[in-house]
Amino acid sequence: MASVTRRVPGTLAGLRLDQALARMFPEYSRSRLQKWLRAGHIHLDSHAAKPKQQIWGGESVEILSQSGPADMAFHAERIPLDIVYEDDDVLVINKPAGLVVHPGSGNWQGTLLNALLHHSPQFATIPRAGIVHRLDKDTSGLLVVAKTLRAQTDLVRQLQARTVRRDYLAVVHGVVKSDGEVTAPVGRDPRSRTRMAVVPGGRPALTRYKVKRRFADSTLLECSLATGRTHQIRVHMQSLGHPLAGDPVYRGKHRSDPQPAQLRRQALHAVRLEFSHPVSGVRRRFTAPLPEDFRALLDSLE
Repeated sequence: MASVTRRVPGTLAGLRLDQALARMFPEYSRSRLQKWLRAGHIHLDSHAAKPKQQIWGGESVEILSQSGPADMAFHAERIPLDIVYEDDDVLVINKPAGLVVHPGSGNWQGTLLNALLHHSPQFATIPRAGIVHRLDKDTSGLLVVAKTLRAQTDLVRQLQARTVRRDYLAVVHGVVKSDGEVTAPVGRDPRSRTRMAVVPGGRPALTRYKVKRRFADSTLLECSLATGRTHQIRVHMQSLGHPLAGDPVYRGKHRSDPQPAQLRRQALHAVRLEFSHPVSGVRRRFTAPLPEDFRALLDSLE
């Protein structure tokens, strides 16, 4: 708990206290200020403040700020990392399914960011601990993390220029007849804000896919991202009528999954990652073996 005290400027005279607080303390969200007001953590001239009381300017406002889960998110945690490659500039990680990349609503601890801060103190000096791209929680495979600001800037530019190659293996429902690509724009689903969808006003997105193996009622695809929209492969495959096996969000209501009991996630694995080293400029290519649950799924489909 920390105490912050500020004097109400005369320009805010006549406003309700809750309105003035939002202008005086822009570092806090309106919802958080309202919560602290109701809990008695905000004082006006040493007295517990009321949200709708009027102010006249010159009063002393004291906030006894309370730490929430978001405030505790950026701290080091001893979480094992499967490091594929590391030098002074970059770190390439094979992320397991179930590991969240960055803290967010419902996942404030136990993330890749927390693990990076424990792995090396220098990540604390870089925005987002050097994270330049992400994988969904239940997607396994490769991602690169920058260890310096110079490396982060260069990798972001490569991602924007679409020169970073990211290939995924995916098992989808149905038999895909041929290779192809999807160029449909991706944005928030207007019917559910927690989902993405192909929408006319979405951001441009391009996924290329190749058939690697066909099974009785499913297909193993290799998908390559030209863009990196949230849930892009999952949304694009669903738009073709071939949602990912094991995907509870985009598979549809009436599909049964061709999968063994141990695969409890979408069948998506970032198998290959290729980029130019941000300092040497040398092109680097990395591959990640299939995790056991993904292999078990393929074996069950043979």
